[in-house]
Amino acid sequence: MIFIRYENWRTYLKSYPVTCLILAANIVMFILTAIGRETAILDYGAMLNAEPYASEWWRYIASTFLHFDFHHLLSNSFGILVFTPPMERLLGSWRYILLYVGSGMIGNLITAGYFQNTTDLHVSAGASGAIYGIYGAFMYVVLLQRHLIDEASRKTLYALLMIGVVFSILVPQINWVGHLGGFIGGFFIYGLIIRLLKRR
Repeated sequence: MIFIRYENWRTYLKSYPVTCLILAANIVMFILTAIGRETAILDYGAMLNAEPYASEWWRYIASTFLHFDFHHLLSNSFGILVFTPPMERLLGSWRYILLYVGSGMIGNLITAGYFQNTTDLHVSAGASGAIYGIYGAFMYVVLLQRHLIDEASRKTLYALLMIGVVFSILVPQINWVGHLGGFIGGFFIYGLIIRLLKRR
C-alpha cells in the first residue's frame, strides 16, 4: 500500500527531498507569520480579493506556503508527509515540483476568479490546493494507469476524497473552490507532464 510510510527519517529525507523541502518551507513561513505583525500573512503572500492584493500574481504561489494557525499547518503537513511522497517517487523531483506548484496556482486562480465579484473580503492561504492537486494526479493514475497502483491504495484514495468532499462542504472556513480547482489542475497537469516531459 503506497500511502503507508515504512521509511525511517533518514531514508525519508533521502528518498523524498522535495517533499521535505516543501514541509520545511511551510514551517518556516508559519513561524515568520506567527512572530510578525497582525497583517504578516498578507505581507508574506496570502490572497485577498481586494486591491492591490488581488492583482499581485506572485501571491498565487506564495499563498500555497502560508497557513492561518497551527491546526491548519498540522493538517496540511500530515497530508504532505504521508500521501504525497509516492508521487515524488513516481515523477521525480522536478516534475513533482511542477505538479505541486502548478496545482496550487490553478486552485488559487480559480479561487480568485470565484471571489473577485463578491462584496465580502475573502483571505485565502494554505497548501490544500496543491495537496488536492496530488490527489488529482493519483486519480489520473487510478483511471488511466491502473497498473501503477494497487487495489488497497485505490480504495484509500477514494476514502480520502470522500472525506475531503464532506469536510469541504460542511466546514465553512475551508476553501472548497481551491480544493476543487487544485484537484482538477493536478489531474490535467499530471497528464501533460507524463506526455511532454518524459522521465529518463
